[in-house]
Amino acid sequence: MDIKELREKLNSVDDALVETFEQRMELAKKIAQYKRENNISVSDRTREREIINRVTEKVSPELSTYVGALYNTLFDLSKTYQHSLIKADSKLTRDIKDALERTGEVFPERAVVACQGTEGAYSQFACDRIFKYPSIMYTENFEGVFRAVDSGLCRYGVLPLENSTAGSVTAVYELMQKYHFYIVASTRMFVGHVLLANPGADIAGIKEIFSHEQAINQCSDFISSLKGVKVTVCPNTATAAKSVADGKRTDAAAICSPNCAELYNLRHIADNIANSANNYTRFICISKNIEIYPGASRTSLMARLAHKPGSLYNVIARFAALGVNLTKLESRPVAGSDFEFAFYFDVDASIYSRSFAELIIQLENEIPELTYLGSYNEI
Repeated sequence: MDIKELREKLNSVDDALVETFEQRMELAKKIAQYKRENNISVSDRTREREIINRVTEKVSPELSTYVGALYNTLFDLSKTYQHSLIKADSKLTRDIKDALERTGEVFPERAVVACQGTEGAYSQFACDRIFKYPSIMYTENFEGVFRAVDSGLCRYGVLPLENSTAGSVTAVYELMQKYHFYIVASTRMFVGHVLLANPGADIAGIKEIFSHEQAINQCSDFISSLKGVKVTVCPNTATAAKSVADGKRTDAAAICSPNCAELYNLRHIADNIANSANNYTRFICISKNIEIYPGASRTSLMARLAHKPGSLYNVIARFAALGVNLTKLESRPVAGSDFEFAFYFDVDASIYSRSFAELIIQLENEIPELTYLGSYNEI
């Protein structure tokens, strides 16, 4: 047979497959009704294993893996369909709906905002981008930002969440969980690190460099090129610049923003020192309460999953089955646990879409420890 004849036969098989698939989904619908009436969970891992074992025995060994993959996909589609029939909403979807109704139509231009560091910090520039007229309160560390918002001193806080070179700021994710706060906005900023020092200093005479840990990581190649230089970690890049300026030393320098030169009367001794020319940091604006402004298209979630085969797949399959785009997936071991991991997800989907609501319902039902971190726009 030529390829045309083969494809015609394949079309006939596909037609039969579609008809069989429709029959299978109709049975899944009846099973969903039974489960709803008898308060039975949609997921049944034991039943799934029985089916996989049975159907893989019916094919040749070379096809058993493919049949297993096919049926895992069928299970995901069936569970997605059953969830939509059994439960129209969940606690989280109701919380999101309530937040949409009570949040203002426009993101506020004025607010009291907590930022870590001091004047000239990158968080300050991010804050100025997110808010038109912010009143900034500076704190010594990241947790100070959370405490300021938690106590009511500030309505919002602005913090770095991830960098294109150095990766995520794990401490901020951990504090988001600790305080149960929410992301209400984000912004992505170019971070152009420079080396600043007091007047009279030159790069050959620098013996010690001050900066924040993230900035040090982002400029590791440049630092390595300076032999015998001590690196001192500071709470913030602007704090590092202020320390160098206050110390009046000509053998010390700070890795920080170019804006710190004018603020602290420092001079440039090296520019564009980041490892990557495309060095960007994403900053988030946090709030004690859920605030979702119109048009929110990004949602951040955290899920704690057991360290066993299929745990992550069963979650990712929900995204694939519903056609929801996953833009970030990152894992971190859970401290003090027995091989458990926390997974961070960024979802690119409109909060008004039905697929997003179904995704949230399914994840909330499938994952005992699901944390909603917020739905927001990037400014």
